[in-house]
Amino acid sequence: MTIGFAPETTTRASSRLSRSLEPAEWTAAGIPLLANPREVVKDLQSRHLPTPVTAVVAVFEPEGRLAASASFTGSTGVVDGWEHRNAILAHLRRVLPHDLRRRAPARTAVLLLCRDGTPGWTEKDGAWMWGLRDACMLHGLRCGAYVTLTRDGWQVLGENRGGRTPNSHPFAERPDDAAALRPQGAPEALRRTAAR
Repeated sequence: MTIGFAPETTTRASSRLSRSLEPAEWTAAGIPLLANPREVVKDLQSRHLPTPVTAVVAVFEPEGRLAASASFTGSTGVVDGWEHRNAILAHLRRVLPHDLRRRAPARTAVLLLCRDGTPGWTEKDGAWMWGLRDACMLHGLRCGAYVTLTRDGWQVLGENRGGRTPNSHPFAERPDDAAALRPQGAPEALRRTAAR
């Protein structure tokens, strides 16, 4: 009798596929709409000065006020929601206590990803969406919008909303302007994390 095992690469590939969301799955999840997405993107961009491959996770109170936000560098080439989930969760834990004791989630987390390419959905976005949804569940938050920021503008994926400004172009092309907006003498960790 011969006992066979599934090759490790095949197992890893199939598990990675299950840790990604298609646009239709995201839309069907009933993600709450952002009241003013352009202003949210503008505010997060001015706070974190994201460049391509920067993710910004932001948590909003029920009335829409920003409670906390953090930015970090996303892994290039990663198409596994598990890794994105771990990164998002680690940064949420650094800037905000969990809400797991609440009967129902009250605060909402939004993810802004600054990246190259077009604003439309990609397989990597599906992994980020899975990561955001899972991190929110583990931190006691409602899963909110997923927004891409590229040179072409911003796009709330799963919704039909987007615009040409703000975009990732100004800070990518004019580093002197971006440097002028950063707090002088602030350590990198403080500049990359804005809490309450």
